[in-house]
Amino acid sequence: MPPLARRNLFHDRIRLAVTLTGIAFSVVLMVVQWGLFEGFSSSTTGIIDHSHADLWIAAKNTTYLEQAIPFNERKYYQVLATPGVGHAIKYIVRWSYWKEPNGHTETIAVVGCDPDSFMGGPYNLVAGDAQQLKQPNAIIIDRMYANKLDAHAIGDMVEVNGFRAKVVGFTDGIRAFTTSPYVFTTFKRALDFTVIDDDQTNFILVKAAPGVDIGQLKAELQRRLPDNVVFKTAEFSASTRHYWMFTTGAGIAVLMAAALGLIVGIAVVAQTIYATTMDHIREYGTLKAMGAPNRYVLGVIMQQAAIAAVLGYAIGMAVSVFVVHGASKGGANILLSWQTAIGLFFLTLGMCASAAVVSVKKILSLDPATVFKS
Repeated sequence: MPPLARRNLFHDRIRLAVTLTGIAFSVVLMVVQWGLFEGFSSSTTGIIDHSHADLWIAAKNTTYLEQAIPFNERKYYQVLATPGVGHAIKYIVRWSYWKEPNGHTETIAVVGCDPDSFMGGPYNLVAGDAQQLKQPNAIIIDRMYANKLDAHAIGDMVEVNGFRAKVVGFTDGIRAFTTSPYVFTTFKRALDFTVIDDDQTNFILVKAAPGVDIGQLKAELQRRLPDNVVFKTAEFSASTRHYWMFTTGAGIAVLMAAALGLIVGIAVVAQTIYATTMDHIREYGTLKAMGAPNRYVLGVIMQQAAIAAVLGYAIGMAVSVFVVHGASKGGANILLSWQTAIGLFFLTLGMCASAAVVSVKKILSLDPATVFKS
């Protein structure tokens, strides 16, 4: 195709700059908002997704991680006696209170696990290890919350729900969706930290024995424990994510902001391409009068949109990388995966193609004779 589209687009550099700025802004806005959505979603289910468990058993009507109601630990022994269960542990995730040395109080989410188990423990450790939790009053926190909890080094002493606690390790990247950081400790210590009776638990985590069908094991456990609910790990993760991202409205708000970025991009590109088309209305009329088919004119306009999309996307994505990197240092969890980057590229192309439709309709309905009238 002749470089008519490129000449039209680059003829007015100021207008082109406005177009690319609008597209780039739209791309950055969509990256940030969708990245926040993915980051928030990941934060709501990080504990579940990294549990290495096949099944989660909770009290009946439990739909998300932090909602769990304690139930009698006798169910744990019923689970162990079920054929097909390879390993099982009692597990706690429950709100509590953290008191800093200066007296300030923070809400936390205590995670009570078994340090000797491969399920449900702290992950992404950068200092210490899970075995350190066997020490008296030991806890592990994420270093992102060191300032918030005023605990900066291994050995720092704090108070959890009236009990003394000592920091023995730090993780990196275990973010909480709420403002309450996760604090890992042993199951028995978590009973004190969260005021749960000694004969109760929040969850039972199960690993199937080798070769056992997880679906069949789930059905058997559900039959034996009619007063509980049994989830596959992926099911419980999806249920928790749905609650926080959609039932609370948080995810919808972020997605609406991403949609706003798309609308802004379409509006800016549509206005610019339409103005460019009208500036060259005589040239298009001449082409049609000379017998140029509609598909040629359509190709010119769509090529303009495609060039603008590629250039705007490149600029926007370059800016987005710096924004995402800077946000991570500030505590915001914005995820930018290669799948998202590819998806946004095609979305940007679609956005610019949609914006060009207005111009296409104007040209296709143009009577060549009218452009030669005064």
